[in-house]
Amino acid sequence: MAAKKRTTARATKARANASAAASARGGTRGEAKASEKVAARAAKKGPLAKPRSSPAKPSSPAKPGTPAKPGTPAKAGAERGARVVKTVKPASPAKAVAKAARAPAASGASAATGPGVGDRAPKFALQDHLGQALSSGDLAGTPYVIYFYPKDDTPGCTSEACGFRDAGADFEGAGVRVLGVSPDSVASHQRFANKYELSFTLLSDPEQELATRYGVWALKKNYGREYMGIVRSTFLVDGEGVIRHAWRGVRVNGHVAEVQAAASALS
Repeated sequence: MAAKKRTTARATKARANASAAASARGGTRGEAKASEKVAARAAKKGPLAKPRSSPAKPSSPAKPGTPAKPGTPAKAGAERGARVVKTVKPASPAKAVAKAARAPAASGASAATGPGVGDRAPKFALQDHLGQALSSGDLAGTPYVIYFYPKDDTPGCTSEACGFRDAGADFEGAGVRVLGVSPDSVASHQRFANKYELSFTLLSDPEQELATRYGVWALKKNYGREYMGIVRSTFLVDGEGVIRHAWRGVRVNGHVAEVQAAASALS
């Protein structure tokens, strides 16, 4: 009921205000009535609600865009439409020489530094397998073969000694004497000669003095081990004491035949 009374009061007040406004404008009675009707309808509907306009939210600032990743530059070879070929820089001559110098000798020993063809044969004075002294002076005017071997009664040395034994007649026919030299003792030489019936002279060089003069006592390498030893070598010396042929780092097979041929040509 209270709400109805308030509505009626508002309508009455609205009609009064409308009439007063019409009179103030000097309007006609019809205009006043029209105004009253408008006011009545407005009062009936009630006061207009104020619009509740929410303040507009400030728009969020746009996030800065992530810069685009730079594109991977195309390879030079692809741009040219050709395959890129890797070039290898050649080694300098100095490096090549140094590498060759470091390479081990084919015989497994360091390069020998001793007399060669055309040089005078080193002088010596040693004991043979019979305990008798023999010197280079004793051989003056007589050509001879002097060969150096590592050790008595070992496979390679035995094969070589037996080869010279078997070719003894050929060397004798050429007037060339055969001498075998190793660091073994006189007693070892005697046993070795007796065991294989060697018909030539074996010289004992226990201090490697003659081997050193000929340059055949050198650093050797075997299965990663380094040691000093005899480099198997042979020299053919003429009656004037001059070296006519030299074989260093000898391979036993076929060697005696080669020396015998050279000795025969010497005469």
